[in-house]
Amino acid sequence: MRRINKVAVLGSGVMGSRIACHFANIGVQVLLLDIPPGELNEAEKKKGLKLEDRAVRNRLVNDALSSAISSNPAPLYVKSSAQLIKTGNFEDDISGISECDWIIEVVVERLDIKQKIFEQVDAHRRAGTLVTSNTSGIPIHSMLEGRSDDFKKHFCGSHFFNPPRYLQLLEIIPTDQTDPKVISFLEDYGRRYLGKETVLCKDTPAFIANRIGVYSIMHLFHYLPGSGFTLEEIDLLTGTVLGRPKSATFRTCDVVGLDTLVHVANGVREHCPDDERKDLFQIPEFIQKMLDGNMLGSKSGQGFYKKVKSEGKSEIQSLDFTSMQYKKGSKRKFDTIGKAKSVDDIQERMKILYEGADEAGQFYRDMFHSLFSYVSLRIPEISEDIFRIDDAMR
Repeated sequence: MRRINKVAVLGSGVMGSRIACHFANIGVQVLLLDIPPGELNEAEKKKGLKLEDRAVRNRLVNDALSSAISSNPAPLYVKSSAQLIKTGNFEDDISGISECDWIIEVVVERLDIKQKIFEQVDAHRRAGTLVTSNTSGIPIHSMLEGRSDDFKKHFCGSHFFNPPRYLQLLEIIPTDQTDPKVISFLEDYGRRYLGKETVLCKDTPAFIANRIGVYSIMHLFHYLPGSGFTLEEIDLLTGTVLGRPKSATFRTCDVVGLDTLVHVANGVREHCPDDERKDLFQIPEFIQKMLDGNMLGSKSGQGFYKKVKSEGKSEIQSLDFTSMQYKKGSKRKFDTIGKAKSVDDIQERMKILYEGADEAGQFYRDMFHSLFSYVSLRIPEISEDIFRIDDAMR
C-alpha cells in the first residue's frame, strides 16, 4: 500500500510555501526547496557573509516560508507544525528528494524551467515516487519530453488553489501515460487526508476551474463598460447574495493578481482556436491600461481597489475605469437583492435573483445564460462528465 510520509515541494513562492504548510498541517514531513540567490543583500554584506554560506544559499526559501507562516489567512493550523518543514536549495539539497514519496513542482510558469527541474528530479527520485506539477495552464504532457518510463507512469498534474489550506478544489490532470492507479490514489488521498474536492480533468488549457472561472471574469470585464454598473455594484451582485465569498469578483481579482488572470486568458485564446467565445479572452483596453500602470491588485498595492489616506483616515477606494482614477465608491439599492437577502435557502434565492424585474435581474440573466451556454459547449472538451464541472466550480 502506498503511503505518504514525506513530500518534496519544489518552489517556495506563494503557492509552494503554502502547499508545504498544508502538508505539515496533516503531519507530513516536507522538504521545501528553491534556488540559491545570485548575490548578497545589504544585510548579508554588513554581516560579512559570503554567497557560499548556508544561510545565504537558503535565504530565498527561508524568507518565503517565514512570509507564508506570518500571512493572513494563516496557512498552518498551529505554528509549531512548521517544524515539519525542512528548507534547502536546488543545488545543495536536491538529492534529498530520494527520501520523499511525493514530489510536487511549483516553480515559475515556464516550460523550459520546469523541464530542467524534472531532469534533476528524474536523476534523484526513487522508482515509484509520485511526481506532480502544480501548473495552472501549461499542458501536462509537454513536461514529459526526455523523461524515464517510470517517471511518466507516476507523473500527472495536481493543481491546488490559493490559499491551499482553505480552497477545497484539487484538480488531478493525468496524461495518456499516467498509471490509472496513481490517479485513483491521488483522488482518494486528496479527499481523505488533504480535505479536498478532487476533480479529474482533461489535459486542456486552464483545465476546468480556470477555464470556466476566467471566462466568467473576462465576460464581466467586457460587460462592465457601457453596463451602467460600478465595480462595487458588480461585487454586490456577485458576492454573498450568490453564496460566494464577500470578495466577490473584483476584490478576488485583486487577491489573485490581474497579471495571473491575464496570463490564463491569453493562454486560452492562444491555445483554443476553436473556442467559439475566444474573442472574449481578448484583453479589454482598460485592463491593458491597468497592466501598464502596474495596477495588479494586492501584490502591487493597487488594482480594482486601493487603500488611500483621506483626512487622516484610511479608506478603500475603487477604480473608475473611464477616468482610470480611484474614488470613493457608492452602491445603488436593488429591489431584487433586498428580496433575495430575506431568503436563507440558496436555491430559492437564486430563483428570485434570476426572475428579478430590475437591472439586477437582467444582470443575472445575462451572466447565467452566457455561462451555462459556455459550459455546455465545453463537454466533452474539458471533461466527459458535466458533474465534474459542477464539482470544480462549487
